[in-house]
Amino acid sequence: MNPLPPRVRKQTVLALLAASLMALPMLAHSDEREDLEKLRATVLGLIDTLVKSGVIQRGQADALMREAQRKADAQLAAAPAPEVGVDGKKIVRVPYVPEAVRSQMRDQITAEVLAQTRAGGVGSAGAASVTESGSRLQIEGDLRLRGEAIRPAAANTPAQAYSAASPDLTRAADLYGNPGFDTREQQNRSRVRARLGFNVAVAEGVSTGLALSTGGVTGPTSTNQTMASGAGQTPGYFNKYSLVVDKAFIRYEPISGLSLSGGRIRNPFVATDLLWADDLNFDGFAAAWKAPAGTLIDSFVTGGWFPLSYTSGPGRVSRRSLMALQAGFNWQLGTKNNRIKLAAALYDFSGIEGIKETTTDKTTVPDYAVRSEYGAGYRQRGNTLFRVNSNVASDTATTWGLASGFRELDLTAAIDIAQFDPLHIILTGDIVRNLAFNQGDLQRRSTTRVADGSGTGYLAQLQVGAPLVRSKGAWNVSLGYRRLGSDAVLDAFTNSDFGLGGTNHKGFTLGGQYGLAKNTWLAARWLSSEAIDSMVPAVAGSSTKTKFSIDTLQFELNARY
Repeated sequence: MNPLPPRVRKQTVLALLAASLMALPMLAHSDEREDLEKLRATVLGLIDTLVKSGVIQRGQADALMREAQRKADAQLAAAPAPEVGVDGKKIVRVPYVPEAVRSQMRDQITAEVLAQTRAGGVGSAGAASVTESGSRLQIEGDLRLRGEAIRPAAANTPAQAYSAASPDLTRAADLYGNPGFDTREQQNRSRVRARLGFNVAVAEGVSTGLALSTGGVTGPTSTNQTMASGAGQTPGYFNKYSLVVDKAFIRYEPISGLSLSGGRIRNPFVATDLLWADDLNFDGFAAAWKAPAGTLIDSFVTGGWFPLSYTSGPGRVSRRSLMALQAGFNWQLGTKNNRIKLAAALYDFSGIEGIKETTTDKTTVPDYAVRSEYGAGYRQRGNTLFRVNSNVASDTATTWGLASGFRELDLTAAIDIAQFDPLHIILTGDIVRNLAFNQGDLQRRSTTRVADGSGTGYLAQLQVGAPLVRSKGAWNVSLGYRRLGSDAVLDAFTNSDFGLGGTNHKGFTLGGQYGLAKNTWLAARWLSSEAIDSMVPAVAGSSTKTKFSIDTLQFELNARY
């Protein structure tokens, strides 16, 4: 028997076990039934060992058994009718399985399991060495190097025009009152993203996770670290990077198909970066249900509650939070693994709208103005904002609040045509409507007659090639178009690269990836965007037109493990 590689992936183990289980029913009438029953007992024992050592969950093991039984039954049903002898009895023809082959199957499956558990950091000779602490720890991570060229249009409106046009309304708070910002300056920057995660199987159905990443605590959407950058805008001079906790959670699976998670968790929803940036993780609690494996239509339901702020004390408003619910299905079409995925979600934000303060509030409300502030530490650009401070005579500061509420209805669809596998054609569409967007509400909150803005956004994308580039020579190319209205989604959480982040822009994205080696690939993207509505919200009877267009070119080298 050929020696096994030092590290054997879990998928190999599962494939061997499934193949063994499928073969057993076909041999059920053999004279060697006793030996085959021993082999079956060995396979079932190894599956139990995998569960106890944390390599797979009990739900996965049950699904493996059901799928193996289903395929075996199908093979038996498809078999031709047995021949009948001259005596009228059925003739049973059973393929002979030599003892050497049976022994090799037993030894190889055992060796595969032991190799997997040793890769997790424990194990010695013999099956008895597979202890409870075997493969409980899983390490994952990735590193990305990016070069980026940012090219604003030469005709962009200068920053000093923003605050001069309207002192009480804006869609670009980072430009308002910042005349030194150059909206036409070209930039080149090099960035690195490093992420390292640890997942531990604590007990059957219980796991914990912790992930560290580069980036900072001043924005939720990006884990990038700009090279040669120091505090503020100062040079870095080889300054070291800081690491932040990007995920920290407990996950519990009480029954097969149902999972409960709490802490700082991965985005649990099916979505595109029209709503949620790729690097965004969630604080809060989520529950997810998924139909058992092997069904023609895999349905799923996900819900959660996610706090956005913590407040306490007299006079303070209720905390800001997000309630979300999503349902959908993943449907396999035909025998070529063509798939359609559809999902509908409702994201309901509460307590985030701005509140216009009064002169009295300034002296009586403990958290005057900041109680409804939409802060610079998380906002991007595009949402309609208004000055929540009381009149200028009593307060010369500027604190921005959201003019619109947000209750986002999102529909996502993806069609994966695998007819020419490994080349796939994937069509993705996403449309979102902010059900809370209303011109009357904008005017009521801001006490200004806001006359523009939009509560709708959509995205369409075509990708050709490998669904994921994870092997040498694999490739894909993609072309997409998006249009995202000013108040279609909360700009704090959407893509931070297109148009330099936020909402109120439209344009194209062209990209491609190529695999250099296993789990190592190159990527390039061109993003071209322009603003939809003026960055200075139009007021009935007057408007100030602004232009903000920008092209971004990115080159990346990625490695994951």
